[in-house]
Amino acid sequence: MDFPMFHLDWLNDRFLIAVIAILHVFINHGLAVGFIPYITWLEQKGVSMASANQITNLEWDNLVYKKMKVAFIITTTIGAMTGVGIWFSVALVSPASIGSLIRVFYWAWFIEWLVFVTEVVLILIYFLTWKNSNTSLKAKLRHINFGWYLSIFSWITMAIIVAILGFMMDPGNWNNEQTLLNGFTNPIYLPQLLFRTPTAMLVAGVFGMLLTTIFAKRGTEMRAKAIKFAGQWILAWIPLVIIGAIYYWNVMPSAMKENMATAIGSQDFAEYYNLLKYFIIGAASLSVVLAGFALLKPKKINFAYVIVPCLFVFGFLGIFERVREFIRKPYVIGNYMYSNLLREEDYPLYKRDGILKYATYTSVTEITEENKVQAGKDVFMNLCSRCHTVNPQGVNSIVYVFERMYGIGQPLDEGSMKAYIPNMHNGRTYMPPYAGNEQELDALVAYIKQIQQTGESLEGVQTAGVEVNPLNNAVEVSKRNEAKKIENDTKIAKN
Repeated sequence: MDFPMFHLDWLNDRFLIAVIAILHVFINHGLAVGFIPYITWLEQKGVSMASANQITNLEWDNLVYKKMKVAFIITTTIGAMTGVGIWFSVALVSPASIGSLIRVFYWAWFIEWLVFVTEVVLILIYFLTWKNSNTSLKAKLRHINFGWYLSIFSWITMAIIVAILGFMMDPGNWNNEQTLLNGFTNPIYLPQLLFRTPTAMLVAGVFGMLLTTIFAKRGTEMRAKAIKFAGQWILAWIPLVIIGAIYYWNVMPSAMKENMATAIGSQDFAEYYNLLKYFIIGAASLSVVLAGFALLKPKKINFAYVIVPCLFVFGFLGIFERVREFIRKPYVIGNYMYSNLLREEDYPLYKRDGILKYATYTSVTEITEENKVQAGKDVFMNLCSRCHTVNPQGVNSIVYVFERMYGIGQPLDEGSMKAYIPNMHNGRTYMPPYAGNEQELDALVAYIKQIQQTGESLEGVQTAGVEVNPLNNAVEVSKRNEAKKIENDTKIAKN
């Protein structure tokens, strides 16, 4: 609660992160971790297919270069922007959690940054020297080696980040021994890495086949050969995707598995859970069918055959990210920090004294009848605004949530809401327990009832500015620290 509350009252704060993160994963997995080794493998094939008087098969090499050009442009523009965008959006929406993660994984992130810089240098070298590498066999082989180096560094970047993602789901023994090593060796790390790696390769193979149908002339042997190689690549990785998925599922905590139905599409779409499960199964099945058809009838494969499996595998990757993000709830960092950014160990204090007393950014410190609604607004901002909006048309609107429970369009009953909110975690375990005291509960309910009546929106600090708690401003905190120092010095003098 030490940060001003950025808030988007239509899009939803966490939805902002999700959109940017999922787009970045599409690019990182599909066009970097998986695609670069796929492209390097194909470039190597060009050398092996060359005639005695050639360094490489130039027609083949040109086709592979065109595919790499697509990856280079997308990764260095949209990929780079979404990578930075994740940092900006998380720092705005979830600053306490990212701050905690940085403290644990500082050196891991520092190494990841060095690896990333190396990756950027390598991709520039790999793409920009492609044409010049065809002057000699030695230069071409050196260029291919750069591709493999780039593949390794791209994978290392993902391997480090996956440790942090796994830690957020299940920190393992870190709560007892708070070290980087404990954080890095969390129980979900290896299973998730062994699932993500072949999945990235699978996505790359399907997307690579799609690009072949765009860049290679239909009916040519070159196109048929490229499609057949893509089919071989897909079939080689599919079994590892399935094994990785089973391994990942088996180590996932049972509480997260129980969140799965809601995680797939939120409460609004929970009834379509089975349909979406079949969508994921369909992505793997379509990939197998496509690969088999590519091996048997490569000349029959065209853009129309590949586009649907391609959309399915990218959709599968997107659904996986959506699920991974949701199922760790009610935590943002497992067993340490709830999704409202309050630490689990601090809850007894908040329940006793209320959260407004300790909030840095609030206009109310003592609740009265006159300021009850404003106090409720501050409580909502601190406890609920990470996941809920106020706007009736907003994503996961708090008004809509209660209207769906008690009747769409019906006036909300304050007594029912007061009875529900303190117990909501028992029925909906993906929601954090209510953290405030009784007075703050009354204020929160009054605020929700008012916004149903008025339809008003909730402005974040980016629009409304900030009001600092007078009990927690710099002067007051300095006075308390000074008083504490004097008290400690007095105790030491007496002893």
